[in-house]
Amino acid sequence: MPGEWEPHIATWLAWPHYKSDWPGKFEPIPWVFGEIVRYLSRQERVEIIVNDDAGEKLARRTLERAHATGGEVRFHRWPTNRIWIRDSGCTFVVPSATATPQMSQTFPTALRREKPRPSMLQAVKWRFNAWAKYPNWQDDEASGSRMAEAAGAGEIQPLFGAKRVVLEGGAIEVNGKGTLITTEECLLSHVQERNAGMTKSDYEQIFSEYLGASNVIWLDAGIAGDDTHGHVDDIARFVSPDTVVTAVEADPHGENYEKLRENIRRLRDARTEDGSALATIDLPMPNPVYFEDRRLPASYANFYIANGVVLVPVFNDPNDRVALDIFADIFPEREVVGIYSRDLIWGLGAIHCMTQQQPALEL
Repeated sequence: MPGEWEPHIATWLAWPHYKSDWPGKFEPIPWVFGEIVRYLSRQERVEIIVNDDAGEKLARRTLERAHATGGEVRFHRWPTNRIWIRDSGCTFVVPSATATPQMSQTFPTALRREKPRPSMLQAVKWRFNAWAKYPNWQDDEASGSRMAEAAGAGEIQPLFGAKRVVLEGGAIEVNGKGTLITTEECLLSHVQERNAGMTKSDYEQIFSEYLGASNVIWLDAGIAGDDTHGHVDDIARFVSPDTVVTAVEADPHGENYEKLRENIRRLRDARTEDGSALATIDLPMPNPVYFEDRRLPASYANFYIANGVVLVPVFNDPNDRVALDIFADIFPEREVVGIYSRDLIWGLGAIHCMTQQQPALEL
């Protein structure tokens, strides 16, 4: 699985339609999507999943009014339950530079829809069950297979014993060289349990076989308000093969203070796949965001890196400018854009949660 900063051929999105994810605040959400598509489509193709013909017409009308029709945008009419395609979609992977044809086709515990060729894009299709929490997931479960087929990718479904492995894209973060970060809270807890009986070593074998990640860094826990029970993409993200931005909480009395300090301790003790120390960059947290007395998972770490742009959630918070300046220093070759996400986060996800990259494959 390449690093997110490596070249993409496309970004995948699913157009918002499930109003219950934003009760009382749905109206601005399509406009947030329009703004995101406007920036992405300038740099790479955008693949948008819509429920039906009416959904496509509505999306096209919104994009036109948002001046987001200047780039290449393709629509796919597939039913979805929700729009968090990072979690429900497939994970695209590319052949390793050191892989032999035999290695590229050896997946000892997997179901295959199409036998992968050594030179082709492949799609790891995890099982999706709505974060082991919600009953309406059946349409989303099919999204990854449909994405793989549309992209011309060979589909691979990892198994643990006789069962398909449940995993969401927001639960993992890779450097594209063999190191992966995840959290114990998400994958090892019995709360919202994804894969009963799977241990650290079981997960590490799966990550090595299917993502090329032989080195796994286990953090402790996610942030307060996180509906997924511990996704890593709100707390620690690679920005290069040896550098991680990591969320920090300034208030020693804040809900996130101790857990984020523990994560930083683990990152500073961690090593990359070649034994090198990780460089860490502190990324401030915004002030707590509440709606109807509920703490929401607002974090600048839920950014998305596209070909020529980095989209960063902002919350009308004093730390917005601090976070944007940090990303501008990290990515001097890319445009850094703040996307207002105070309404979006009421759906309990932000920009990284709603995007999925399709890497460019050099043949």
